[in-house]
Amino acid sequence: MSETPPNTLQYRFDGPEDAPVLILAPSLGTTWHMWDRQVPELAKQWRIFRFDLPGHGGAPAHPAPSVGDITARLLATLDALGVQHFGYAGCALGGGIGIELALRHPERLASLALIAASPRFGTADEFRQRGVVVRTNGLDPIARTSPERWFTGGFAAAQPAITEWAVQMVRTTDPGCYIAACEALATFDVRTELGRIGVPTLVLVGSEDQVTGPAEARTLVAGIPDARLAVVPGASHLVPVEQPAAVTDLLVRHFSTAWQPAFDSTTGQLTAITASSAKPVPTAAPLVTPVAEIAPVALPPEPVGSPDTYDTGIKIRREVLGDACVDRTLAATDDFSADFEQFTTRYAWGEVWARPGLDRRTRSCVTLTALVAGGHLDDLASHTRAALRNGLTPSEIREVLLQTAVYCGVPAATSAFKVAQQIIREETTPQE
Repeated sequence: MSETPPNTLQYRFDGPEDAPVLILAPSLGTTWHMWDRQVPELAKQWRIFRFDLPGHGGAPAHPAPSVGDITARLLATLDALGVQHFGYAGCALGGGIGIELALRHPERLASLALIAASPRFGTADEFRQRGVVVRTNGLDPIARTSPERWFTGGFAAAQPAITEWAVQMVRTTDPGCYIAACEALATFDVRTELGRIGVPTLVLVGSEDQVTGPAEARTLVAGIPDARLAVVPGASHLVPVEQPAAVTDLLVRHFSTAWQPAFDSTTGQLTAITASSAKPVPTAAPLVTPVAEIAPVALPPEPVGSPDTYDTGIKIRREVLGDACVDRTLAATDDFSADFEQFTTRYAWGEVWARPGLDRRTRSCVTLTALVAGGHLDDLASHTRAALRNGLTPSEIREVLLQTAVYCGVPAATSAFKVAQQIIREETTPQE
């Protein structure tokens, strides 16, 4: 374990110093301890390197707003340690880091395992909404519901100590770093790039995972040229914790064959191991499927040419207002209004909102004030949501509206408070 500067990560090593390095990467809200049950067996063959995400597990709270930024910090840490070549296994967000390594730094990566991973984790709106909830209520609501997302109901009921451990991991995470990690997941989308991953890849998923389940795993396998799929029965999202022996066995097989995929051409499968019996678990279907048997996923073509102000504008508009709001507006556009929508996207969003002179928090303050002054309550609702996404707290929005009461009039501010209060209640109430 080591204290680290802002551009590196907190880490620890286990296993023989002269062995090849195998990295085990955590998911959002967890620490390196999620891999504790894998380390004793894996450390027999490899030098195990584990790290904590910023603000997780007591690591310094230096938020990293993108998967690329976390990846750069990981590589800076490894460079400082003289580690140039390694195998990599990552869970969820940790899997996203592994994909980033395979795409941007393939010369560093020997072999890859993606666990509970996806080329796109849900929608940007979902993760930005989670950031709003954390900014308003802290991490306790997210922590209390984590076991429902991470474990099957039977496991959570039978293992109360592990369930409480999971809650405490999230609860002790730095909120700012958690919000930044949500933003990193919101902007992560490599669906069109999977074909460029050139390392042998094991895609591993719990059969009961409701967060990034078998469908996402099959998308990865269909897109990555040299990938195999392993489905672990009776496990949910945090499969290394729920079925540790099964995951350990699959990783050993994958990484032990000269950094080649652990696919048995004779049987056509890898057999999962249960934590309790350490014996093969019979399954109705093969746990590993050759990639040739999985139909490729239809992906949109990559954009051609350099982006203009419309491309910039639609990107910023979606980031600020959310996909759902923008999709509703575009769906209602017809021949009569199409030119106006183009104009708004290019000039309001692609030029003014894109200017570097003010940050988005400040622009939200200005926009709220202008909308109150003009009495534009429909737009005030969507921009109250945008203000929360841009980092304003409910108390800061309240201060903006109080200021408008002085300069725009009490009646205008009264109407604005009613609209904003409803939106804030909707956006900041944790989802059950």
